[in-house]
Amino acid sequence: MSSHSIRIRIALNAQLLAGEASYRSAGIHRYIYEVLRHLPRVASDLAFTAFIGPRSLAPEAPGIRWVRTTWPTHRPLVRILWEQLALPLLLARGEWDLLHAMAFVAPLAVRLPVVVTVYDLSFVRHPEAFRAWNRIYLRLFTRLTCWRAAGILTISQAAREDLIRLWKLPPERIGVAYPGVDPRFRPLPEKEVGAFRARYGLPDSFVLYVGTLEPRKNLGVLLEAIARLSPPVPLILVGGRGWKPAFLSRLRALEQEGRARWIGFVPEAELPLWYNAATLLAYPSRYEGFGMPPLEAMACGTPVIAARASSLPEVVGEAGLLVDPDDVEGWVEGIRTLLRDGALRDMLRARGLARARQFSWEATVKAIVAFYKMNRGNSRGNS
Repeated sequence: MSSHSIRIRIALNAQLLAGEASYRSAGIHRYIYEVLRHLPRVASDLAFTAFIGPRSLAPEAPGIRWVRTTWPTHRPLVRILWEQLALPLLLARGEWDLLHAMAFVAPLAVRLPVVVTVYDLSFVRHPEAFRAWNRIYLRLFTRLTCWRAAGILTISQAAREDLIRLWKLPPERIGVAYPGVDPRFRPLPEKEVGAFRARYGLPDSFVLYVGTLEPRKNLGVLLEAIARLSPPVPLILVGGRGWKPAFLSRLRALEQEGRARWIGFVPEAELPLWYNAATLLAYPSRYEGFGMPPLEAMACGTPVIAARASSLPEVVGEAGLLVDPDDVEGWVEGIRTLLRDGALRDMLRARGLARARQFSWEATVKAIVAFYKMNRGNSRGNS
C-alpha cells in the first residue's frame, strides 16, 4: 500500500491493556485487546500507532505500530501523569490526525480531535463501589474529556443514555460500539465437558456466576436466593475478589453448608468450559456498561437469568430470563424454574445461540472505524 492511500493516522492510547492474567485483565482489557486485534483487518486504509505500557500484553495485529512507554504505567498514578504530561508531547509531533482515548480519559492539553470510549458511569451511579481518589479522578477527568471530545463511544445504549441524562452531553456526539464474542465461546463436546467436571469435582447440576466479587454485582441477593432454594443446588462463583465485597461472610457460611463454592480467578481460556459445564448462568448485577458473561454463556448454549437493569436487557434480549435485581423471591423462582424445566432450558439455549451470533468483534470495529471517519475533522479541544 502506498503512503498516498492512507487517509487517516490514528493514535491509540491503550495503557489499560493489561500485563498479567488476573481479574483485572477482564472487561476493559478484553475490549481493548479485541479492538486492537481486529482494527488492521477491518481498516487497512488507516494507519495505527498504539501507545501501551511496558508490561502490556499486545495482540498479534500486523499493521499496528506499537510504542511502549518506559514509565511504569501499570501504576495508576504514574499512568495518569504519563497521559497528562508525556502523551501530549508525543502527540505534538504532528504525525497523527486523531487520538482514540480507549478508556475514559484523554490528555487535557491534546490538540488533536479526540474520540474517547466511556464504558459506563459506574463511578457516578455507584460511587460507593470505588475508592475516593479513583472516583474523584474518573468523575472529573472523564467529564472534562467528554465535553472536549469530538466524539464519544459507549458499549451499550444504556451507557449512552446515562451520558446524555447525567452529564447532559449532546446525543449526536455519542455512538455505540457493542462488544463482540470470541468464537471459542461455543458448545463443546460432552466428553470434554465431562472430563472438566471430573477435574474440578463439579456436580452434574449447578448455578454459575462469572465476574468480579464487588458491591455493584449484587451478589448478596443471589446468595440469599441460593440459600432459600429448595431442593438445594450449589452456586459456583468464578472471578477475582474486587473491592469491598461485604457479602463474603455470607458466602463463607454457604460454602460451609455446601450451597456455594468460590473458585476465584480462572484463566480466560478455561471460561468456555465453565459455561458449558453449568446448568445455567445467574447474573444479578445492578449496573453494567454491557455485561460480557451473559453473552459468553449464551454463545456456549447455557441458559441465562439476569437482572432487568442497565444494559443487561440489551445483551440478553428475549433469549433469557430477566428479574428485578432486588427481588430475592423472583430470583429463587426463576432459578428453580430453569433447573426444573428442561424444555425451557432447551428453548433458551436455542435463542441464546442465535442471540450471541448477532455480536462480533468485526462489527464492533466497523462501528469504531466509521466513528473515526465521522469525527476526524471535529476538534473541540480549543473551544
